[in-house]
Amino acid sequence: MKCKTEVVEMPKPSFVDWEPTEELQKKALEALEVARDTGRVKKGINETTKSIERGIAKLVLIAEDVEPPEVIMYLPGLCDDKNVPYIFVKSKKDLGAAAGIARPTAAASILVEGKGKDLVADVVEKIAALRK
Repeated sequence: MKCKTEVVEMPKPSFVDWEPTEELQKKALEALEVARDTGRVKKGINETTKSIERGIAKLVLIAEDVEPPEVIMYLPGLCDDKNVPYIFVKSKKDLGAAAGIARPTAAASILVEGKGKDLVADVVEKIAALRK
């Protein structure tokens, strides 16, 4: 007897207070890839947190599918306190791949944009418009 598996979409975590478009998420992941190759990025919750606290993060990307959500739920508030733009992306697997690591990651930050300066500026501008 074959077992059917259903793909159940997880509900949005309570700390996700605004919804970025699919296109904006893809642009943010592309900006992370460009910054990874030509600039500087930090990967993982601890490094991302440090970059926010030190005021050197230009853009923070946070995965929505982190379990347990308490691990990252403080990041949006910290970003708001430090005036750092942030965006939620659907998958920590996609975030890890864009950051250039084989493992999924819950968060990443762009410190130096490199050749993606215009791309990051565009993403930040669109985030600001969505959050008004």
